[in-house]
Amino acid sequence: MIKKSRDPRTGGAKVTFALPADHPAGTVSVVGTFNGWTPGTHLLKRRSNGTMSASVVLPAGQHVRFRYLGTDGQWFDDPAADAITADGGLLEV
Repeated sequence: MIKKSRDPRTGGAKVTFALPADHPAGTVSVVGTFNGWTPGTHLLKRRSNGTMSASVVLPAGQHVRFRYLGTDGQWFDDPAADAITADGGLLEV
């Protein structure tokens, strides 16, 4: 699940990346053009309901590409992205 909203402090787009409780065990990062594709910069944190999520504030009006990177180098895409290409998910924020 991906939730987009406006960040009242910056006027930018707040994007929350969330995975359901039954998604991969272990560490998961969301990586993409907004963080130089650097694993570990935006780690998803386990929530009390079992889901995992991370939020990122981005300048509004951009297109960003992203993927999730799980334990042992497992890459996967989010079907809630605006589009999925060979390079991963695409979001317009």
